[in-house]
Amino acid sequence: MEPVIVTPNDDEPEEESGLSLRWSARLSLTTRILVVNVLAIALLAGGLFYLNNYRDRLTEERLTQARLQLTIVADALSTGNADYKSALMRKFSQHLGARLRFYAPDGTKLIDSFALAKPTYQLIDPETEPWRKDAARLLDQTIEGFVVSAPIPNFSEPAEDVADQWSELVAAKNQSAAVSSVSFAPDRTPVIAAGKTLSDGTGSILLTSNARDITRIVRAERSSVLLVILVAAAVSILLSLFLARTIVQPIRKLARAALRVRMGRSDEIAIPKMPGRRDEIGQLSRALSDMSAALRDRINATEAFAADVSHEIKNPLASLRSALEGLERVTDPNLQKQLLDVANDDVRRIDRLINDISDASRVDAELARAKFEPIDIGKMLEQLLAAREQRDSNLGVHIAFARPAKNVARVMGDGGRLERVFSNLLDNAVSFSPKGGLVEIMATPDGDDIVIHIADQGPGVLPEQREQVFQRFHSDRPNGEAFGKHSGLGLAIAKTIIDGHQGAIEVIDRPGSQTGACFEIRLPRAL
Repeated sequence: MEPVIVTPNDDEPEEESGLSLRWSARLSLTTRILVVNVLAIALLAGGLFYLNNYRDRLTEERLTQARLQLTIVADALSTGNADYKSALMRKFSQHLGARLRFYAPDGTKLIDSFALAKPTYQLIDPETEPWRKDAARLLDQTIEGFVVSAPIPNFSEPAEDVADQWSELVAAKNQSAAVSSVSFAPDRTPVIAAGKTLSDGTGSILLTSNARDITRIVRAERSSVLLVILVAAAVSILLSLFLARTIVQPIRKLARAALRVRMGRSDEIAIPKMPGRRDEIGQLSRALSDMSAALRDRINATEAFAADVSHEIKNPLASLRSALEGLERVTDPNLQKQLLDVANDDVRRIDRLINDISDASRVDAELARAKFEPIDIGKMLEQLLAAREQRDSNLGVHIAFARPAKNVARVMGDGGRLERVFSNLLDNAVSFSPKGGLVEIMATPDGDDIVIHIADQGPGVLPEQREQVFQRFHSDRPNGEAFGKHSGLGLAIAKTIIDGHQGAIEVIDRPGSQTGACFEIRLPRAL
């Protein structure tokens, strides 16, 4: 039996101890592990927000760059004739990779760089592209919807290419600076458009370009992030399942074994001890195995104890019934008195049995709730012997006690229960000792133990009976001496108490050729 120190927090409710997780009470351990690990991956997916901001910054830089380029082009076109302007626009268009259009003050298109030279870009029809591009566009739309990106309008060439059909030129008409905007081509690549009115009022100029490189850069970064997320998610899920397998499955196995123990379908139900595990699960499995073994032993002991009690009480009851039945038939006063004496002895014997049985049945439970304290064995025995002298309990037997020095023989235990042990052993030694005999008591340290010897001068205990004397209801007296006056539970109670203190009790030979029994008790020494 493990020593138990009772503290006020032993039965603290789960809610008060800070262990309550009501939000996840309905989730299995596997689900909890997966949720926690996948949550970390979800945080990693937050990088998509950064990539969306990255695209917005690239786009804003291109819009600023387009306004600056258009301002330079407009300043260059402020002088010169139409041929000069056409040549200059063709060179700027090829250099900037953009399309430049010049409009007269009335909005009529006068010059188009695409009509002067080979177009610098071409808007691609998504219907002509492979399915991979469709998947990329779908992924773009999904991510933009996930990060709640600002909507961007679709780009389309006006049916009539005049200045009033371009919002950038309309907005720039009353401004001295260039105006720019972004829209999506049919294949969802950005189209940068910038418009500006010439400072001399001779017309306006429009710049458009297809910034496909922005989409290519952002898609490459998104692909890298998504690949990292997918790999991390796969590894996280596999590790979560592995962790769940190493935690949840053993716990389920232990729970099923505990359920079989509770159902009591078999006398021998083995709970796996998992000796190969040195973690908390292994500790739990070994603790449950030891607990079930202790519970099984306790149940078996209770059943055996109940059977012994039934047997021991039947004997005095049978004797009492015989005496009472005899009283009905006997008329001789002397015989009647003898039968009444037998009946009284049987009643007293039953009462003594009931009291001892009650004490024996409470020992384990009381020890489990006991709070162990430092006890000086020398002082306890000294007080116990003084009390026996006052009650004249030694029946003419002398007791010699080799009193140890103060605090030399200290143990951790329950003082009341240990006193009961020594009282039972002294009663036993006195009852077996001849009148005028000597009982010797000694308590000394021995390494990590305190050893107590109680020796008498009685007939002793045969070697083959030295374990039987600690069994319940065992009473072996020479020639049936004092039959019925001893329940046979004193030594059994003493052994139970000593075991509860993580000690040991046994009968050993007295030194030399001395006769009698010597009981040796070993208790762990208090630190």
